[in-house]
Amino acid sequence: MQAELSFRKALKINEDCGEYYYYLGLTYWFMGEEMRKDKTKTATHLLKAAKLDTYNGKTFCYLGHYYRDVVQDKSRARGCYKKAFELNNSDEEAGAAAVDLSVELGDMETALAVLRIVTDQSSAGAAKWAWLRRGLYHLRVNQNSQAVADLQAALRADPIDSNCWECLGEAYLSRGGYTAALKAFTKANELNPDAVYNIYKIALIKQILGKYADAVAEYTQIIQKSENYVPALKGLGECYLMMSRNALKDYLDGRALDSAEQALQYLAGAVQYRPDVSCLWKLIGDTCTTLHVLSPAKVNVEVHFVLFAQIEKTNVHTLNKSELLSLGGRCYMRALTLMSTSANLWCDLGVNYYRQAQYLAAHHDTGEENTVHELLEKSLQCLKKSVMLNSKNHQYWNALGVVASCKGIENYALAQHSFIKSVQVEQNNVVAWTNLGATYLKNESVELAHEAFKVAQSLEPSYVMCWIGQALIAEAVGSYETMDLFRHTTELGVNTEGAKGYAHWVCATLQDKSNRNSELYKYNIIQMNAISAAQIVMSKYTERIRTDPIAFTMLGYLNEYLNLKKQAAEAYNRAVMLLQNAKDNEKLLLARRNWARALCTAGHYQESIQAYVSNSLTEFDDITGIALAYFKKGQLPESAKAYEKALSIAQTEKEKAHILIALAMIEIKSNRMDNAKTLLFKCSMLKEPSVESLQALCALGLLKKDTTLTTAALNELFKHWDKIASTYETSLLSSGMFSLQSNSLAVQRQASKAVHSNPADPALWTLLCRVVPQHTPQKAEGGVVAGNVAQILSSHHSKNALLFSAVNQIAAGKHAAIDNNDNALKTIQKTIHLYPDDPTVWASLMAALHMEKTLSHLNGKHSKLTASEELLVVAITSKIKTEKTMPAFYLQSLENWSLQQAATGLKEMGRHSDAEAFCSKVLERYPDHPAVFLLLRQIQCEQLLLSQQQLPDTVLEELKKAVMSNFTSITAWHWLAEIYKSQGLMVAAEMCYRQGLQLSSKQGDTSGKLSSLLRLAMLALSLSTVKQNHRWTSLVKEATNEAQKICFCPLAGLFQALLQFIVKVGARETRRLLERVVYQPGYTESIATVARWYLLRHLWAKNDDTLIEVLLQNAKMKGDSRVEKLYQKLNESS
Repeated sequence: MQAELSFRKALKINEDCGEYYYYLGLTYWFMGEEMRKDKTKTATHLLKAAKLDTYNGKTFCYLGHYYRDVVQDKSRARGCYKKAFELNNSDEEAGAAAVDLSVELGDMETALAVLRIVTDQSSAGAAKWAWLRRGLYHLRVNQNSQAVADLQAALRADPIDSNCWECLGEAYLSRGGYTAALKAFTKANELNPDAVYNIYKIALIKQILGKYADAVAEYTQIIQKSENYVPALKGLGECYLMMSRNALKDYLDGRALDSAEQALQYLAGAVQYRPDVSCLWKLIGDTCTTLHVLSPAKVNVEVHFVLFAQIEKTNVHTLNKSELLSLGGRCYMRALTLMSTSANLWCDLGVNYYRQAQYLAAHHDTGEENTVHELLEKSLQCLKKSVMLNSKNHQYWNALGVVASCKGIENYALAQHSFIKSVQVEQNNVVAWTNLGATYLKNESVELAHEAFKVAQSLEPSYVMCWIGQALIAEAVGSYETMDLFRHTTELGVNTEGAKGYAHWVCATLQDKSNRNSELYKYNIIQMNAISAAQIVMSKYTERIRTDPIAFTMLGYLNEYLNLKKQAAEAYNRAVMLLQNAKDNEKLLLARRNWARALCTAGHYQESIQAYVSNSLTEFDDITGIALAYFKKGQLPESAKAYEKALSIAQTEKEKAHILIALAMIEIKSNRMDNAKTLLFKCSMLKEPSVESLQALCALGLLKKDTTLTTAALNELFKHWDKIASTYETSLLSSGMFSLQSNSLAVQRQASKAVHSNPADPALWTLLCRVVPQHTPQKAEGGVVAGNVAQILSSHHSKNALLFSAVNQIAAGKHAAIDNNDNALKTIQKTIHLYPDDPTVWASLMAALHMEKTLSHLNGKHSKLTASEELLVVAITSKIKTEKTMPAFYLQSLENWSLQQAATGLKEMGRHSDAEAFCSKVLERYPDHPAVFLLLRQIQCEQLLLSQQQLPDTVLEELKKAVMSNFTSITAWHWLAEIYKSQGLMVAAEMCYRQGLQLSSKQGDTSGKLSSLLRLAMLALSLSTVKQNHRWTSLVKEATNEAQKICFCPLAGLFQALLQFIVKVGARETRRLLERVVYQPGYTESIATVARWYLLRHLWAKNDDTLIEVLLQNAKMKGDSRVEKLYQKLNESS
């Protein structure tokens, strides 16, 4: 009020001052709404000011505000703003208002002229309002690149304006720069976190880029802020729908079903708020129809009640596949009520009817034929309607052709016309060309089909369906490329037609046993890894299509080849269940036979017998199958009867031979070896001698330790070398024969010879790795290499190769102190991680740990390994109880070994009380366990020896009884000999060693024989040092010579040299024998160290300084400090 009075007084003084009128009008403008509307107040004074002072731009600016906001005369307001801007082009408010009103009035030239003046005159980082408006204009007229440039200029003036960043994001998005648009909207969201629109745009861009999971996270963020934001609900539905479609492409049906259910949930929420939006109903229909490829057993989808017309009592309904497809059709119709002229909706409805008809035709009885025909007719009419509404869309024509050519319509003329029209509308149309080719192929026009498929391949080589068409043509004309074409379809992507076609050809090729050595078989099956590839695609096929017994049969057959026993039985069982309701009894009998065979292979013998019994047992395969199941279950009489019945109906010599071999196996199981031999000889006398019978005869010879029979069978087997499919069995039998002859070196050489003849066979490398530690442990390094090669060649042999490699490393002394990364313990740990259920692996771990602990103890170091022997025994015992594939006697011997090893380990670590307690605990469980009883006596004896020097005769007698209870144990006799030695009973000790030597010779145990000879030599050598008795010196020579005959034995050579040293220290022969041990290769350093010590004493006695110098240099090079110390002492004493 005071301002008004002051300005009025000023006007009375000077009525012609326009500035006073301007300030008075401005005062009335800010006094409120009523003063602005009073024409006598604001408007009158501003007009008076404009007349008096025509160069005051602010006056015209506020007049523009008056005409725009009060009078709402946009034209006059724009004129005022324009005048104000002309008077002062730095007035942003007037310029922005003039431009905005010009745009509203459609006068873009005036707006652009104003903006051009400002932008041309502005400096960098200025005139934000002009750059922003010009950028928005260019965005409106689709000049996106110019819009981006203008909006970037606006941001240079104000980098923290979220609206500018939002507009820039829109410009980038319109230009197709999704990544840049995403960054712009992200920046806008950072500046204004409360704006929902920015988050929505970020989610939309991520959805466009295919990052559906990220888009879902952004949409969910919006829903948390605003539950009824329909665009976000729609976006969530679209994202989950696309995720469902992608999962269906990858045959991840469970994920697809979950995503579709989520999509329906959010889309139902969207239509609850906006039921008048047709695109929401269309998306619901798309989601329901998308799941048409899934098995009906899998489809149980929860749907919100809002999608049903009637009011339901429950909020959620669970729909099966048929109900879901019907719901999709109703949703399409609801969308059509809102947009009846949409050709796209008519097409979608037609496709939905077609999918409903497909489902009813495949999964219901013949009574539904009328319903199926009605649905197909509806589908055809809907698609015709869509084509009438929009004849320029190639997809509508293609869908019409598909329905016209389907079973139930079969109007191939209409189908051909539709596909051709689709191609004419869109020439780059691979789907229509493929469907046209399929139509020609259906009508047996092979050449036209081939041409259509060829065009489709040229348009898009990665489209799998056209390749399937070419494969079907190749199959029809009998081309050798058929299998390659089907394989290529599976490489392009998983698909039902290609998967079944490829699996069919793989199974057919595998069933043909005559082509195993052909180049075609090696390429198609082995090189292309066909069995695994076919098994993978058929697994996906059967997951989706659960009603195809042929597919399950092929899957079971492939699983059998891959040794997937449980999976094979499950697949065959499914085939039997599907065929039980069919009328084809022949296929049902075959399916039951396959199922029974798979059950027997998987170890379910009783179930296998029941499955065979359900067949008529008149076929040869059924009778032999149930005979094998009886045999595996241990019912030998029933098995023999079945095999005899099969023998009576056998037609070929090969079948008779196999049955005779099986009968011989039953006789062996019944411990009737002579009967088994007679049967095998009878088998070998057939017109076509069986290789398997000769192999069985050789194995029988090995079992009976009959060298003559084994040699004769092997010689006969070698005559039929060309019929032997695998070299492994023959090499194993040959090695067994040499082992029977106690020729350890020949065993290893036979395995090496086989490897050199067939270097690509991993089984032979595994065999070599297996025999080396047992027969030639001095070559254990080579055994490790053989195991590594076997692992590289085949993963199927990795278990045995790893296990045998670890045993070789133990034999070679590869412990952690030598190489922390490559040692026996590391190898065994790796094997346990891969095969934790194998008791053999756990037993090997016990051996490796014992080696590491023993070495630590010998080196005077505290072992870091804390694994308890008792825990390992528990682990081995538990694994043995669950193991069903290994022989019972082997598992029993493995358990016995683990018990003895655990007690021995505790004893050697000085834990006598723990060892005694462990043995007592084992004997409580197994009272008749002689080996553990002997160990208990050994532990008690060792404790007595520690407490007193001489053992009473009663104790010695008890120890002898304990050893006699383990009469066949060579180590037990060796231990008793050591006890006798400690008591000074040398003759008794000698007799024990000789008893061990006799047992090892009888058992063919080369290692035991060598050990007995060396211990006997050691005993005689120790007695020779006390008194030179001819008997003991002769015994040393005899024992060491016999040891050298077995194999190269460094210890025997050392004993001979030491004996010569004892007999005559200064003899030339003494020097020769000692130098052989010291300088020749093949002698370990521990043995060479002892020989070096005695050689120095010999040379010192001979005063041979030259040779002493040579010896000292050798000792220095080998790091033998003991010799150097001895040399110093000898010098000091001289």
